[in-house]
Amino acid sequence: MNAAYYVGNKTIKLGESKIVPPKSNEVQIRVAYAGICGTDLHIYEGKMDNRVTMPHVPGHECSGIVINKGEDVTNVSISDKVVIRPLGYCGKCEGCLTGLSHICYNMNFLGADSDGCMQEYWTVPAHMVYKIPDMPLERAALVEPLAVACHDVSMSGLQFGETALVIGGGPIGLLIAMVARDAGANVVISEINEFRINLAKDLGFDVINPMKEDLVKKIFDMTNGYGVDVVFEVSGSEMGVSTMTKVAKARGRIVQVAIFSEPAAVDLRTVFFRELRIFGARVYEHKDYTRAINLAASDRLPLERIVSRIEPLSRLGEVLEELTSKNTNDMKVLIQCSE
Repeated sequence: MNAAYYVGNKTIKLGESKIVPPKSNEVQIRVAYAGICGTDLHIYEGKMDNRVTMPHVPGHECSGIVINKGEDVTNVSISDKVVIRPLGYCGKCEGCLTGLSHICYNMNFLGADSDGCMQEYWTVPAHMVYKIPDMPLERAALVEPLAVACHDVSMSGLQFGETALVIGGGPIGLLIAMVARDAGANVVISEINEFRINLAKDLGFDVINPMKEDLVKKIFDMTNGYGVDVVFEVSGSEMGVSTMTKVAKARGRIVQVAIFSEPAAVDLRTVFFRELRIFGARVYEHKDYTRAINLAASDRLPLERIVSRIEPLSRLGEVLEELTSKNTNDMKVLIQCSE
């Protein structure tokens, strides 16, 4: 059975999947579709070579079907459609003991710290497996990034009728915009890529290109000089960080979504004078996964619009090479891991 292995030096090799019979409290799934995200691109580019053990199976966004399970597994049955919440928490650290297992100090994040889902068969702990309602497995493969968006919006305390600015209109930025709009917010997106700008506009969002317009002035004009209630910084750029404090209203909330490899300068003077609140938002909690599953199943969000294409597992290396080039117009690419 097929699996894709990262072996270093921007190289993916196709090999046999390591078939692992499920032990007690484990579930074996046949992976249907796996989404490629920024973490997979970082692994491919060698930016996480000090973290992964090669040969390494990447991937953590997926949908599949249960084909086998160990003793004592009661949350799923054979043939169930499922998604995976890929967080292997220790249950013993300060984060886990205070009910925050998603920020476990000893996290085993599947697809990075251990082998992931870019393979035909995958055995994982039962607590990571969520049964889903009947929906296309292509759509279900978006539950994991959708759960990220649900967590970000939850952390912001967004209320119906508030205005939110999403800085960065990539896959996560668009999903945050969708979830925020579904919650009743007025959503504006800041983005510089023309392909992403056009897609966001097609989805009905107001979009500002800060390379062509004065973003801060535009936001204050739109909000009668007050600023936005919530800012989601998803770009991971210095421009995004310098802008997020300028556009937030008094006592506005800022959610830092993007991951920075190096510390970034934050305008603490404005944080002080406007009493701004800044939140970090890391992955997702159980409630976010449940909400994401329900949203995906409800068909209220145009999730299929962010899927650019579906490719076979055999083309993973070529697809990663394409996605790390500067000429791609892809949003989200799904990999079909099995029939």
